[in-house]
Amino acid sequence: MDPSAATDVPDETGVGPVRPAWRAALFTGVVFCLLSMSGMQIGSALSTGVVGAFGTFATSFLRLLFAALILLAILRPPVRTYSRAQWKSAILLGIAIAAVTVCFYAAILRIPLGLTVAIEFLGPLAVATFGGLTGRRLAWPIAALAGVVLLSHDGESWTGDPAGLLLAAGAAIGWGAYIVLMKKTGRLLPGLEGLAIALLVAAGVCAPAAVAQLPQMMLPGVLSTMLGLAVLMPLLPYVLEMIALRRMPTAAFGILMSLEPAIGALAGFVILGQAMTALQMLGTALVVAASAGVTAAVRPEA
Repeated sequence: MDPSAATDVPDETGVGPVRPAWRAALFTGVVFCLLSMSGMQIGSALSTGVVGAFGTFATSFLRLLFAALILLAILRPPVRTYSRAQWKSAILLGIAIAAVTVCFYAAILRIPLGLTVAIEFLGPLAVATFGGLTGRRLAWPIAALAGVVLLSHDGESWTGDPAGLLLAAGAAIGWGAYIVLMKKTGRLLPGLEGLAIALLVAAGVCAPAAVAQLPQMMLPGVLSTMLGLAVLMPLLPYVLEMIALRRMPTAAFGILMSLEPAIGALAGFVILGQAMTALQMLGTALVVAASAGVTAAVRPEA
């Protein structure tokens, strides 16, 4: 056996040298996460006019539906061959996607956006904390949470009714479940088939809240705009995240999600001309440091 080859394999403690191929896969996963979050935030910024005109639920429903139909048309998944476990995972993922969407938008109608985002991030934070981080590495979730809180607070008073707080907590649970289920579905179903089914389920769950607003959106110009937005968000972000989760631990993914508010603030600054406060800049630095730290500290999964 070539002695140099042995240095590429981690020892039984999991802290030895790491295979170059695994590091390359991790790097690819990080890049895909960044691209996903960038597409999500740019899509959100570009959607402000449509959401203002037609409401959050109708636009979310159409985007989810169009994204599902695009994937289903391309993949043509053999749904009749799926096992019960495969169906269960894909359906639960769809429910989690819908829960995040519905709970988040319903929450921001009742409590400040900053508070909603801070509470929602507790979901990925929990996944990161209980997903294998131990010892000194637990400092990274704490730094990420502090950064998200700073990023989310824009001077508004963080008060709100109990229903809004519960809805934000529901979004947090949905986001945490989404991360776990996206990884599981990616393992159980080949390619992007599980995501295609999940997006269709999510659209179906969101449909009842969107029915009243849909008739006014049935115009060629509006539908073509929604189709373009569906590709930018959620189709590309969810595709990239499923691929990323096949290449990295859920703990690292959960911390990397803390970059999303920072990317959102930057997108608002560049696209919408929204100024960033000093606290938001500090929060950006914290989440970037936490994301870099946890990525450097992760070990290969079994």
